[in-house]
Amino acid sequence: MNSLKLMIIGILFFVVSITKAQVTVNVNLGNPPEWGPVGYTEVRYYYLPDIEAYYDVETSVFIYFGNGVWIRDRFLPTRYRNYDLYGGYKVVMTDYRGNAPYHNFKKYKVKYKKGYRGPSQKTIGSKEKKGNSNPNNKKSSVKQQKSKGSGNNKPTLHKSSSSKNKGSNQSHGGGKGKK
Repeated sequence: MNSLKLMIIGILFFVVSITKAQVTVNVNLGNPPEWGPVGYTEVRYYYLPDIEAYYDVETSVFIYFGNGVWIRDRFLPTRYRNYDLYGGYKVVMTDYRGNAPYHNFKKYKVKYKKGYRGPSQKTIGSKEKKGNSNPNNKKSSVKQQKSKGSGNNKPTLHKSSSSKNKGSNQSHGGGKGKK
């Protein structure tokens, strides 16, 4: 009789542990970024073909190749400081489940070359001002402004406002991305 009770208790613990595991596996903790495409709240990864990088919605990190390894970081590296996250195309990876989207990198690099533009995309939020929307650069541009403050109000940071460049149609993004 005691062994029957122990067996029933063991089965109950097993059933409870399986049920709990199923609930925690299906929880999506990340929120899509403001620059993410509308209509894909349940997706985990975007592939950014212009910079050959990924964005992990669940953990809010970029995944890019550098120094021979795939790097996960909250910010893009400085070599992408002029990349417009709002204007750049995002390939929504609906066909991948796992923790290493770069396993499909060769396939994605061929299928979605730099400059790839698929169907029109609207972003969740809107870009507040012209210039780089990389949060890493907003942080560094604030540092530049603070360190260059000399007490006078002369505009010394923008070379494009000099008489040499007047009338040119250049933008800070080098003509990349949507205007």
